Amino acid sequence: MKHIARKRFGQNFLHDNTVLADIIAAIAPKPGETMVEIGPGLAAMTDLLLKSLDHMHVVELDRDLVARLEKRFPRDKLTIHSGDALKFDFGAIPVPEGQKLRVVGNLPYNISSPLLFHLADFAPLVLDQHFMLQKEVVERMVAEPGTKAYGRLSVMLQWRYRMALMFIVPPEAFDPPPKVDSAIVRMIPIADPLACDAETLSAVVQKAFSQRRKVIRNCVAGMFTEDQLREAGIDPGTRPETVPVEAYVALANLLKK
Repeated sequence: MKHIARKRFGQNFLHDNTVLADIIAAIAPKPGETMVEIGPGLAAMTDLLLKSLDHMHVVELDRDLVARLEKRFPRDKLTIHSGDALKFDFGAIPVPEGQKLRVVGNLPYNISSPLLFHLADFAPLVLDQHFMLQKEVVERMVAEPGTKAYGRLSVMLQWRYRMALMFIVPPEAFDPPPKVDSAIVRMIPIADPLACDAETLSAVVQKAFSQRRKVIRNCVAGMFTEDQLREAGIDPGTRPETVPVEAYVALANLLKK
């Protein structure tokens, strides 16, 4: 019986074999690695990954799909975590000593940003992440200061990861086809990110980008003085999208003091 994609779960199933092969090549799975896939869906990618891996984990919210996965894969090949990836403890997956977790997935577009922020909490445990996301979201993730796409998502993720847009995937590669292009992003956690409190940085960045058209001294008025902005290496008359990640970290550390 065919599974009907559910809008409430943001389901779009990848079926293009060429795209799938390109994704597997980008991930380059190897025997002995510990890998978790978020939202395996109809297991198109899971199948291909398991050709190289001894075993893997998946996190799936849709109970009908969980039942399909349980019938299709033996337990010694696939551990299924039935539940919401937004609440899942990725640190609970057992990893051999000296190894780190690899995370992959075709992420539901309706929860992509909160899921990326949730995963950032586990960055020290992760070797790398490869995700399919809406192209526009990936462009925001990798955007450089001074560009229109640069914003809160760029700063918060670039503080923790080195990222690259690998390639673009057209809508017709999916069933049902989404209304937008998708893209594959590679995320490699930074071993020693600049020291900073994540919640403080988030509050600073949210305030800074709340009024993008204004200069930064007006955006963060009441939170920072002009002297504090200069202390962090920021021209008070510049716009928020021109301020680099390290300057936002410096601001957050000033606020934390």
